Amino acid sequence: MTGLCLALGAAIVALGADMAELRWTHSVQKTEWRETWRATPEGLRLERAAVQGSGAGMEPGENAVLENGFWVWRPQRPPQPEMILTRSGFTGSDWHICIDGACRAVGSYFPGSAPDQDAKLKPCP
Repeated sequence: MTGLCLALGAAIVALGADMAELRWTHSVQKTEWRETWRATPEGLRLERAAVQGSGAGMEPGENAVLENGFWVWRPQRPPQPEMILTRSGFTGSDWHICIDGACRAVGSYFPGSAPDQDAKLKPCP
């Protein structure tokens, strides 16, 4: 089975799941974006995307439907080797990783890390 790992610098944390939802708030629009990623032998597969609104590069995808205040769709993208989670201490929020409904900020996995240090989500054995 392929699982998900979160890496920051040389530190790697196994998330104990093969699927997770990434959540973040757009720094300008202040709307939430969510993406569900699954680890596969081919790489990370984007299963679902959702956004609260549109504007500033946050337009809903083709065939999006409105569900509980979010535009939801299934993107058609090839598997990715990893996701770089660019972090900034200036936005006031961090990426959140949600597994089975429990969400944690990326920084909470790496206590003492700088808020502007990028992290990576990637498959791990």
